[in-house]
Amino acid sequence: MDAVAELLIRKAERGDLSAIVALFADDQIGGHGDTTGTDAFGDYVAAFEKIEASSLQTLFVAVLGGEIVGTFQTALHTTLSGRGSSSLIVEAVQTRGDMRGRGIGERMMRHAIAEARERGASKVRLTSNGARTDAHRFYERIGFTRSHVGFLMPLK
Repeated sequence: MDAVAELLIRKAERGDLSAIVALFADDQIGGHGDTTGTDAFGDYVAAFEKIEASSLQTLFVAVLGGEIVGTFQTALHTTLSGRGSSSLIVEAVQTRGDMRGRGIGERMMRHAIAEARERGASKVRLTSNGARTDAHRFYERIGFTRSHVGFLMPLK
């Protein structure tokens, strides 16, 4: 049996934070300043608590063999445009470096797409760092299309 068939995708728990943070800290492209340093852990706990308190956001983990091998977050966003349509926004998609290419990312995205349908969203949206060319090919392979140009203004 394919090992990824045993992959479990579930809502993240407080005890998962160290493993999730390690995924982000290992990301050389993101440039978000993530770190496993103990002095930063309180920031991650505070963010987790905000996400956990929101009925519109969910943080997920992908677990294989008892280890967290991926994570992603979703947020339901409703606008007046499109006759009040909702989008499920997918953020912070990470697969552990040594586990890439095994179908974990696709399973995580399929889970997000299923959530979007369950929540009545009319589309799934995501943005991706321009330098992530492998990720762009992946997203296009599973059915996403390039449609908008994103802009970013750091405030700190």
